[in-house]
Amino acid sequence: MKSTWPILLLCCSVGAYAADPVGSPTQLEAGLVNPGAIDKPAWFKESFLDLRDDIKEATAANKRIVLYFYQDGCPYCAKLIQDNFGKQSITDKTQQNFDVIAMNMWGDRTVTDVAGKETTEKTFAADLKVQYTPTMLFLDETGKVVLRVNGYYAPDKFELALDFVAGKHDKEGSFKDYYTKLKADGKAIATTAAPTYTLPGALPQPLRLQDARKDSKRPLMVVFAQQDCETCDELYNDIFKRKELAYSLSNLDLAQADPDDTTIIQTPDSKEMKLSDWAKSLEIKYSPSLLFFDANGKEVFRTEAYFKAFHTHGAIDYVVSGAYQWIPEFQRYLQHRREALAEHGFPANLME
Repeated sequence: MKSTWPILLLCCSVGAYAADPVGSPTQLEAGLVNPGAIDKPAWFKESFLDLRDDIKEATAANKRIVLYFYQDGCPYCAKLIQDNFGKQSITDKTQQNFDVIAMNMWGDRTVTDVAGKETTEKTFAADLKVQYTPTMLFLDETGKVVLRVNGYYAPDKFELALDFVAGKHDKEGSFKDYYTKLKADGKAIATTAAPTYTLPGALPQPLRLQDARKDSKRPLMVVFAQQDCETCDELYNDIFKRKELAYSLSNLDLAQADPDDTTIIQTPDSKEMKLSDWAKSLEIKYSPSLLFFDANGKEVFRTEAYFKAFHTHGAIDYVVSGAYQWIPEFQRYLQHRREALAEHGFPANLME
């Protein structure tokens, strides 16, 4: 069968992804390094994956359900287990308030959803549009998702997410509203990140995202980043400054957006509104978030989690190459990318 993969996917620069040293964790096929090979905590719930029963049992115990989607070889899953659940305060709070159910993003176990429909783990994950691991879906007593954590959150922000759902603050508003209120009260995470961020070649402010791109055929990447944000600082002052990322960024129109800014802007689909209202309509919950739009102003992909260089570079090329149009699972795209790099003698260090 003829492959549908374009040559572009095999021509990426690999300078940022050095081979791991001898003696590193479990080796996968083609010499890939598996830094995410780790068992889930013993206190996670052993479920028969009938979510109706799980929700009833959790409600009776005054708890809520968390669906934890993982995959083998996921370094961010390992980071969640080791760094987040390695903190006793987070483990205690999670055990007290939640039943955590692990689901393999590519698994074949039978899942019965809240409507009583039987499916498989991988189909269930696809239906829920799980693109990253770890992804954690927090459910209320009716089975509704009240908070979605796509990808890895650092321990401090992850603990705020636990507090938001455990305290049932979802009944009062969004997680972003909750976080903004804590920040205003001086109770949110304190950081020492750089005060401003600059992305070379970004479109001028205030943003006129349709007018400025009327003759462009390039995709648009909008970086939503707040001030005083350590993960934003790493993205701007490390990842975006790598030569390999600069090559990929040159294929995009670029824009910067502070989700708290009240300046009137023009959106990619020509609407006039406050930037903060646009961010709210897009449900921006994490900084930094990268949102990608096609030449017609339609959103086609986003990242909204902590990513190192490999995944950030992969997300950009996923859009620029057009692979998102025929490979709906971003993780499948990354898997092929890792294998291609390994065949060329460059095992990918996913956490560099």
